Amino acid sequence: MTRSIRIGTRQSELATWQAKQVATLLANHGFTSELIFVKSEGDIDLQTPLYEIGVQGIFTRTLDIALLANKIDIAVHSMKDVPTQLPAGISQAAVLERASWKDLLVLHDSHADAAFMRDRYTDAVIATSSIRRRAQWLHHFPNHQLVNLRGNINTRLSKVHDSDWNGAIFAAAGVDRINIRPANSLELDWMLPAPAQGAIMVVGRTGDEFIMETCAVLNHADTQLCTKIERDFLRQLMGGCATPIAAVCEVSGDTVLLKGNILSPDGSKKAVIEKQMAREVAVELGIIAGKEIMVNGGREIMDSLVTAI
Repeated sequence: MTRSIRIGTRQSELATWQAKQVATLLANHGFTSELIFVKSEGDIDLQTPLYEIGVQGIFTRTLDIALLANKIDIAVHSMKDVPTQLPAGISQAAVLERASWKDLLVLHDSHADAAFMRDRYTDAVIATSSIRRRAQWLHHFPNHQLVNLRGNINTRLSKVHDSDWNGAIFAAAGVDRINIRPANSLELDWMLPAPAQGAIMVVGRTGDEFIMETCAVLNHADTQLCTKIERDFLRQLMGGCATPIAAVCEVSGDTVLLKGNILSPDGSKKAVIEKQMAREVAVELGIIAGKEIMVNGGREIMDSLVTAI
């Protein structure tokens, strides 16, 4: 009899969608599964800004514990939430094909014409809990006020509607996956994402050969390569979700292109890198780019972050 796979997931609509997507893909390959819901620390504390509560692993830790305790067989994560160093005993089983990596500005109805974005020195109020988004936004619009916004996607969208803010920033993949992208929204093509944003990671217990072999059929090679490069870049800079580091990698034919940056939290200082390599040798691209950006402005910014702490 085929083993039924217990899929661990958070309870939000987006997390449930992602887990169901994995269940569907498994079913397409003849495997049965069931969803096991686990509430994370990030779902419980919805008031404190993520950068103040040690966000690294906050949305994955509880699922990892359940996995190690053999209460679930695999855990499904938004890959950008996963620490670059997986816990001992847990291994990456698959990376699904990536959705959009872009960030999205959802406008308040009263500011749907986005006039406040035409002059970088005008005043506006923008909501986000991401220090990366905050830093990049302030680099573009230094006079804007950034306010905290927590909760699941539906809750955050409701808060935008009920607020007097000009808008709030969301991951395009999140709103698209549950089909609730507002009409009054703009893709922020100039804003680089969190490493691995838009990708879904499946993890299992190290040594569980059945799970590793089963999930291997779900893996998307280009997404796996690009997210590895982005996460290597993040690791090389010794950054986490509470550090304003961004990176995106894309494959075009036989070439892999990485764009990355690191900013001071107030957006006043910025170091950037853009580097490409042939796909066949690009596996170390993130490490190489990380080292280069550190000697071209990144070290000064990282040192200032450590001093500030």
